[in-house]
Amino acid sequence: MSFIDIDRLRASLLREPAHGEPVREQGSGDQVLAPAAVLFPIVERDDGHTVLFTQRTAHLRDHAGQVSFPGGRVEADDPSPVHTALRETEEEIGLGREHVEVLGFLPEYLTSTGFAVTPVVALVRPPFELAVDPFEVAEAFEVPLAFLLDPANHKRHSLHYRGALHHFYAMPYGDYFIWGATAGMIRALSERLRGNGG
Repeated sequence: MSFIDIDRLRASLLREPAHGEPVREQGSGDQVLAPAAVLFPIVERDDGHTVLFTQRTAHLRDHAGQVSFPGGRVEADDPSPVHTALRETEEEIGLGREHVEVLGFLPEYLTSTGFAVTPVVALVRPPFELAVDPFEVAEAFEVPLAFLLDPANHKRHSLHYRGALHHFYAMPYGDYFIWGATAGMIRALSERLRGNGG
């Protein structure tokens, strides 16, 4: 594995949520979107940076069985997207906010499934122990950040959904198939670090 320059990473991010042009998933349309926030957790391991993901349980209504970042819908009493992302992360995988340093934000990501998602990019410092919520999370796992940021690992796929052909990127890693909004946010970070994101 390898390390990333955290100062360079921080400089590539937005300082405030929902600034800049949003990223629109194919099929997002003009419908009213529910606000949501996710934590993009970059873990500082001894042998390199990794990204912490969850695999959602198969029975959930939204994005069942998919690999995702911890996070969810903004609730009425959430004062900010950071609060939403940290609260949901604690609820889903038991990661306490004392281990998390927020670095900045990626542009809002508008999904075809009706969400306007604010990605909160953060550094996570071990040691920590996870306690996954078995109702929502089947598994938590880590993938090397260098693998995810390498455009050579961003594979183009397509599928028919609601009568239309949709194109999307995926990052297969071992038994895990990282795609959809999660892959889109990873690509957004990769492009910003390569200087293509404004």
